[in-house]
Amino acid sequence: EHKVSANLHEGIDSTLLMLKYRLKANENRPAIKIVKDYGELPDVECFPSQLNQVFMNPLANAIDAFDEVAEQSTYGQMKHVSQTIAVTTRPVEQSEIEIRIADDGKGMPEAVKSRIFDHLFTTKSASKGTGLGLAIAQQIVSKTHGGQLAVQTELGQGTEFVIRLPCNQRSVNSTFSD
Repeated sequence: EHKVSANLHEGIDSTLLMLKYRLKANENRPAIKIVKDYGELPDVECFPSQLNQVFMNPLANAIDAFDEVAEQSTYGQMKHVSQTIAVTTRPVEQSEIEIRIADDGKGMPEAVKSRIFDHLFTTKSASKGTGLGLAIAQQIVSKTHGGQLAVQTELGQGTEFVIRLPCNQRSVNSTFSD
């Protein structure tokens, strides 16, 4: 399998489309708002399906967090709670791009934040999550694509995932072979 040149906005959009049914209003909460702020990105040498999996994780986790808050609140209370996921893309430095996926949810305590990329770590019940998502996302970004995946979060302030990727990765291919 070889890396191909891909438009990451298309990948983000198709991932959001897959999650569309989960963003809709339900009996517990109003619809979750998506705000897209796309910059001018070059195409990126990558494995697009793997990166879509990376985008899926923070997006699905944000929805899960909103659902969790909604389960512990009344619909009336949820009407006044902002539930927004912002996706921002920008070129940064000389040959890198950055994708930020931020929610204005409840944020994470430090004990959770420090472990979210650990293999098998999850805050969800056994029926809801394996704890593999972010560990795999971290591996896809750093090992397979030579980038970085970081999280910034504050309790009560929401969570932001920052994905940084080099634009042209032919040189990375020779260093990281799976």
